[in-house]
Amino acid sequence: MAEHKQQWTEEIQSEHSLFHINLKEVWRYRDLLLMLLKRDFITFYKQTILGPLWFFVQPILTSLIYIVLFGQVAKLSTDGVPQLAFYLAGITIWNYFSESLTKTSVVFQANASIFGKVYFPRLIMPLSIVFSNLLKFAIQFSLFLAVVLYYSLVEKAIQPNLWVAFTPVLIVLMAAFALGLGMLFSSMTTKYKDLTFLLNFGIQLYMYATPVVYPISAMPVKYQWIVALNPLTGIFECFRYAYLGTGHFNPNSLVYSTFFILFLLVFGTVVFNKVEKDFMDTV
Repeated sequence: MAEHKQQWTEEIQSEHSLFHINLKEVWRYRDLLLMLLKRDFITFYKQTILGPLWFFVQPILTSLIYIVLFGQVAKLSTDGVPQLAFYLAGITIWNYFSESLTKTSVVFQANASIFGKVYFPRLIMPLSIVFSNLLKFAIQFSLFLAVVLYYSLVEKAIQPNLWVAFTPVLIVLMAAFALGLGMLFSSMTTKYKDLTFLLNFGIQLYMYATPVVYPISAMPVKYQWIVALNPLTGIFECFRYAYLGTGHFNPNSLVYSTFFILFLLVFGTVVFNKVEKDFMDTV
C-alpha cells in the first residue's frame, strides 16, 4: 500500500529569522484584518450620539484652541497663512501619527487574551491599528481640503502646488514611523510596564519638538538644525508647503526622513519578532 504523506494546512514554527516577515501569511489572514478594522470603527462609536462626526468636531475644536493660545496669546508665526488652515494642517497629520503610535505601543498588553488563545500572524494587530486610523485620517483630511479650497479659491490667501502629489508618500512615511516605533515600544512594554506612562508623556512633548503649531522658520536659526533632526519635520514642512504654498521646505529633509524611518521600521520589526516568541511569559 502506497504511503500518503500528510499535508498540513498550517505549520507554526518557533524558530525563524528575526528578519523574517511572512507577508504571504499576513495576506492569507486579510479577512481577519478587515474584521479588526470593522471592529475598531463600530465598537468605538456605536454608543456615541455624534458617531463619526467626532472626527470633524475634534480637529475643529483643537484648531480653535490653538488659534487662541498660540495665535492670539503667544503670537506664534504662521508664515502669513490663515491660522485656521495652518493649525488644521498640523493637527490633521499629527492626530494620525500620534494615535497610531499610542495604540500600537500597547498592542501586546491590549490583546494578550487573544494572543493566548488562537494563532494568527501577530503583525496583523499593529497593521490593523495603522489601517483603521487611516479612515479617521481620511475624514479629517477631507475637512482640511475643504478649508484649503475655501482659502485658495475664495479668499485667495494660499496657493497649493504640485507637491500635493506626494501626499500618499507622506502618509506611508508617517504610518511606517508609527508602526516601527510602536512595535519597538510594544516589545519593551511587555516587560517594562512603566514605559507605557513614559510614552504617553513623551508623545505630548514630542508634539512640541515637531512643527505642528509653529513653522520651522519661527525657530531661532541656531536651533533650527535640532528641529531638522526630527524625522517628522520634513514630512510636516512638505505637507504645509504643498497645500498652503509657504514654508522653508527642503526636499533633502524628506530623503533623510525616509532613510531614518526605514531603518526604524526594520529595527522595530526585528525586536517585535524576537519578543513575540515568548511575550506571553512576561506580559
